Parts: sequence; structure tokens; C-alpha cells
Amino acid sequence: MSVQYWYMLPLGIVISTIATGSGVGGATFFAPLFILALGLQPEVAIGTALITEVFGFTSGLYAYARERLIDYQLGNSMLVTTVPMALLGAWLVELIEPDIVKVILGVGLFAVAANALRAPARKAVARMDAAILQEYGGRKGETCLVTAEGQEICYTVCNRTEGRLVAAVGALFKGMIATGLGEIDEHFFLERCHVPSRVSVATGVFVVLFTTLSASAGHLLRFALAGGPELGTALSLLIFAIPGVILGGQLGPWLINRVPQRALERALHILLLLVAALTLLEALL
Repeated sequence: MSVQYWYMLPLGIVISTIATGSGVGGATFFAPLFILALGLQPEVAIGTALITEVFGFTSGLYAYARERLIDYQLGNSMLVTTVPMALLGAWLVELIEPDIVKVILGVGLFAVAANALRAPARKAVARMDAAILQEYGGRKGETCLVTAEGQEICYTVCNRTEGRLVAAVGALFKGMIATGLGEIDEHFFLERCHVPSRVSVATGVFVVLFTTLSASAGHLLRFALAGGPELGTALSLLIFAIPGVILGGQLGPWLINRVPQRALERALHILLLLVAALTLLEALL
């Protein structure tokens, strides 16, 4: 290990703040940063980015668990498919040519930007929550959660099989290119599974964290077995990036309350499109 990557501490704070405030996984930003700015091989960059993201999501999961907003039954049913698919993605990335991985990552970032563009606005989310409550709430709901505030949230999870399939595809790309799952789950749970927005977000964080943890374990095992400089490089990055993402995770809610939602979304779209274009150019030129 070395201190040459000290600047990952302030960068980690900035990236984690943006990621937490926007709802996009931190690895979505870290992976291309490690490739474009540091010149790391894609498999090293992606594995290190995933490990970093685990620490960024942990504080968020703890907060949602305290609020009792996580549907563990739904989350566990998704993990049955997402964990093995994430491990498969972590294994596949080593077999694919680095330039092809960069192309897949660039295309994936364009897809994330497109998905962010179609994300429902707050008023639309409120309307969907009201419709879910009217159609599936109260005694009609098959699942009921009682929050830490004493509020009862009842609903019926629809399209479970479709949800597992979509989550499995997202997990494959999560393990392979460090992005895809979290940007899918939250909106899918709300729009297709008819899970109220607060529960959708909390359960999505639960699924993403443990899926990312499994993919990270796969990459760490590969680093250890390789026995080369990969493990040392990853550790040198992580000793500074991890404290940064933990601090940034606490600043994200502050950012949400002080920056207009539309301005944050537009800045995020521009940033994702720029990073996607640079990643593709890096691979194709």
C-alpha cells in the first residue's frame, strides 16, 4: 500500500455526496474515474469501485432499517437471483477484452443517463403512491409494514417474477461494469411492482448493498488469487476512498435539501453523458 492516492479522500467525499443526493450508485462514477484518470485496467477499476460503494450504501441501509421501511421478504426474494448473477458478472469481466469492457461500460452509462431522464418527478411519485394506497392499501394489502413512526404501510407486490428477471439482469451488469442494478430497482419496484416509494427506495438499497457486497467479494477473491500488484493498488485506493464515501454519504441529504431537484437532475444527466462519451472514446481510439 502507498499514499499516492491521497486525493481519493476529497474526491470520495464529492462523488459520494453527488451519488447519495441523486440516488445513483457511487460505483457508477468511481469505475470510469479509475479507468480514465488513473489508467487502471477495467477489472481492477470495477472491482475497487464496487468495494467502495459497499461502504457508501451501508450508512443508508442502517438509516432505512431504523425507520423500518425495508421489505425484507421482497428484498430476499430478489437476492436469490441477484447474488449469483453479480458473481457471474464479476467472473465474466476477467474473460472479456478490456476495450470491450470499456465499451460495455460506456453504453451502460448512457443507459443509466436515459433511465435517470425518465425517472418520475416528485408529483408523479406522489400520485403513484396515492393510487397504490387506493387500490392495494389497507385491508386489501398482502404486505403491511409498521414504520418507526407508527405509520402502517400496506400494499400488494405485483409482477414478482418480472421483478426478479429485471433485477437479475441488473445484477449481472453490476458485477461486470459496476452499474445497472440500483438505477433499475427503485423505479421498477414503484412503477411495476406497485410498492410505495419510501419502501421502494429502502428495499432497493437493501438489495443493491448485498448484491454489491457479493460482487465485491468475487473481485476481492480474484485480486487475492492473482497475487500481482492488483490487490495492492486496490488497497491503496480504498484506504482513502472509503473514509471519503462515508463522509459524503452524510452530506448527500444536506445536498438534496439545498439544491433544486431539477438542477441536480440536469447536472447529473450532463455528467453521466460526458463520462459515458469519454469512456467510449477511450476504448475506440
